[in-house]
Order: sequence, then structure tokens, then C-alpha cells
Amino acid sequence: MTAISIIIPAYNEEARLPQTLDNIVAYLQRGERETEIIVVDDGSSDGTVAMIERYTLQHPFIRLLRNPGNRGKGYAVRAGMLAGTGEWRLISDADLSAPIEELDKLLDAAIAQQAEVAVGSRAIDRTLVAVHQPAFREYSGRLFNLIMRWVTGLPFQDTQCGFKLYSAAAAQEIFSRQTLDGFSFDVEDLVIAKVRKLKAIEVAVRWSNVEGTKVGIAQGLRSFLDLARIRVEAIRGRYSR
Repeated sequence: MTAISIIIPAYNEEARLPQTLDNIVAYLQRGERETEIIVVDDGSSDGTVAMIERYTLQHPFIRLLRNPGNRGKGYAVRAGMLAGTGEWRLISDADLSAPIEELDKLLDAAIAQQAEVAVGSRAIDRTLVAVHQPAFREYSGRLFNLIMRWVTGLPFQDTQCGFKLYSAAAAQEIFSRQTLDGFSFDVEDLVIAKVRKLKAIEVAVRWSNVEGTKVGIAQGLRSFLDLARIRVEAIRGRYSR
């Protein structure tokens, strides 16, 4: 089994992804862990796929998965997580807003605290945020988190940072039960972890906003509605089966 699988969902990331892959490859070359990178293309209409294919020729530890069309970030992450072979599996956004070196911090914390899930967080120590989001997005995120904690009972201060680490067993148990394909999948996954009694911890990470978000206003509003759906599914016992 591979030591680490790094899962990167990608939709029209021809411009940003090369720098991300270069940074991750350089980081991996400094270490000794056996690692794979799985880039999941979510139906890109630009040159993303061709660019990833060039990287796979240069680096055999990079794999390309292709969704059947544009299915959503949650769908892409689920596909990558279930396809991974790593003992630990990291979700990283394509813009690498959390530097790949923060993986060491998540892994060390998970092992030290015997956790199955380590959630990268921008909220625990905001001094680690080098470049903030625009004010509207940042405060909308804080509002979402307040409502999320009230609806779900989760304790986390930041569920939407795209940098999370799962053990292989937790990844299989959680992502095989995930139902949401959109941007609220992070919350659903952590609710599943809670229902399944998998220990999840929150770890402060360095983070910098990178322009080019794919989250529109309609998707943001849908995320609030998804919280109610997650609560209903939890009450119905879907995640405990």
C-alpha cells in the first residue's frame, strides 16, 4: 500500500494546476514516503486533461481520473478518495492555498492523537492566513460555520478549508456513504465520521487565498440548504447503515 495518496479535484485548472503539481513533486522528492498524486478532472473544457496527461508521462506516480462530465467537487473528491491506495489520503485544492508542507503537520497530529481524520483549519489561528479572502466571502464563510455547528452539532471552526487528511479505513467508511456532489460534501463527510465514531481533529494550517474560486452565489446558497439535508439524513440513520 502506498504511504500517502494526494487527491486533487480539478475543473478548468489549466492555468493554476502546473505550479501546484510542480510544488508537490518538489516536496515529494525531498522526502522518502511512497506517494501517489491522483488528479480528478471534473469535466474540464479547457486544456486541463492534456496538461495532466503530460505530467503523467513525466511522473508515473501521478494518475488522472476523469469524471463523466461536470459532476461537482464532492463527486470528484469521492472518486479520488475511493480510488486511492494510500494508508493516508489527503484532499488538496488545485490552487494549493494550503502549502503541501502542511501535510506533515496534519499527519503528525493525527498520529499523535490517534485520529482517523485531520481537518486543516484557517480559523484556529488566523495569524497563519497570509492572504485573506474578500471580506464578503470570508464573513459568509463564518456565518455558514455558525449555522453548520448549530444544525449538525459538529465542533469544527472551519469545515470548508480544502486540506484534509483521512486514514485509508476512514476514507473507505466515509466516502462510500457520501451522497452530496457539491461544495457541502465536507460537512457531510465529517457528520458521517461523527456518526461512525471516527475520531476527527482540527489542525491550524498556513493558508493564502488564491483568486479563481469556482463557488458562485447560487452554489453558496445551496450549501446552506444542504445542511438541512445532511441533518435529515443523519436522523434517518442513512450514515449509520
